[in-house]
Amino acid sequence: MYLYFKNSYIYHSYFFCYKMKKYSIKKEHVREIFKSFNNLNVLIIGDVMVDSYMWGKVNRISPEAPVPIVAVNKKERRLGGAANVALNIQALGANPILCSVIGVDYEGQNFLDLLKTQKLSQKGILKCRDRITTVKTRVIGNNHQLVRIDEEVENDITASETQQLLMLISYIINHDKIDVIIFEDYNKGLINQKLINKVVELAKAKGIPTCVDPKKKNFGVYKGVNLFKPNLKELREGLKLDISGDNINELQRAVSSFRVKLKAETILVTLAEKGVITNSRKQKEHVLAHIRTIADVSGAGDTVISVAALCRALECNDIMTAALSNLAGGLVCEEVGVVPIDKSKLLNEALELEFVK
Repeated sequence: MYLYFKNSYIYHSYFFCYKMKKYSIKKEHVREIFKSFNNLNVLIIGDVMVDSYMWGKVNRISPEAPVPIVAVNKKERRLGGAANVALNIQALGANPILCSVIGVDYEGQNFLDLLKTQKLSQKGILKCRDRITTVKTRVIGNNHQLVRIDEEVENDITASETQQLLMLISYIINHDKIDVIIFEDYNKGLINQKLINKVVELAKAKGIPTCVDPKKKNFGVYKGVNLFKPNLKELREGLKLDISGDNINELQRAVSSFRVKLKAETILVTLAEKGVITNSRKQKEHVLAHIRTIADVSGAGDTVISVAALCRALECNDIMTAALSNLAGGLVCEEVGVVPIDKSKLLNEALELEFVK
C-alpha cells in the first residue's frame, strides 16, 4: 500500500526507468494507486465551455461551393474545457470541484443542466452578465471532423469578477479537503496573474500541490507550481523557441532552463506520437508512446493533466506519473469527439506495461 505515497519508506526502491528497464513494480501496487484515486478531492480552476456536436453522413459535394454536405442525423452537447477535466477526474473515481465563470444566457443554463446531469457540483460556478458562455460546435461527417465553430468572449474577467472567484476558491480550499488543484487554462479570460498568484499562495499555505495545463498568455506566470504540463506546440509558443520534438536532449535542456526560471518542481511535456518527457531536478526521462489508431486528439490534454494531477496528489514518482498520463492521453485519442477516460481500460493497459510484474 505504501509504494508511491507520502512518507513512503520504499518510495525509491521501486523507482523504475523506462529506458534502462532496471526496475519493476508489482501489479498489486498499480491497482492500489487506482483504488486510491477514489479518496481524492480535486479543485479545478479554468475556462469552461459547452462542446456541441452535429453528426452526420457525407455523400456529396455542395453545388454552391466545393464543400461537403453533411446530412445531420444526431446532435449532442457535452461539457468541455475545464469541465471535461472534471469529467475525467470523476471517471477516474475522484471528486472534482469546478471553479469557473459562465454567462447569464441560454448556453449558461445549458451548461448548468449538463453539470446536474453528470452529478457535478455547481458551487464554484460564477455567473457573469457581461459575458457569453463559450460554445464550440464541431461538425462531424463520416466520423471525421469537418469544421469547428467557436462562440466565445476572450477578454479577461473584470477585477470585481476575479475577486468574487477568489472568494469562492478560498472558501472551498478552507472548507473542503482539497488534495490537488488544477489550473486548466484555455485563454478564454478566466485565469490571470492575480488569480494564479493568490491561488498558489493559498495552496502552499495549505500544503496542496498545484498542477497546470497552460496556454501561451500566462505561460511564464505560474511561479512555484508543482507540475506544469504543456504540449510541444505550447512549449514552443511559450518559450518563443523553435524546438524540435525529434531532439530529446535539446528539448530537455530547454525545459530544464525554463523549469528553473519558473521554480516548478516538475515539467511534463506531451509530444503526441513521440510520447512524453518528464523533467525535474532529480529526473529527466522520455516515455515512448504506444501504437494506436488515432480517431481524434480533441481533449487528450485534459485527460493527461487529470491523471497527472491525481498521481501528483498521491506523490507518485515522475516516471509513473508520465507513464500513466501517456497511456491515458493515447486511449482517449481512439475515440471520436471529446470523451473522458475509461478507468478500467486505463488500468488494464497499465497492468500490461513491461515494467509491471
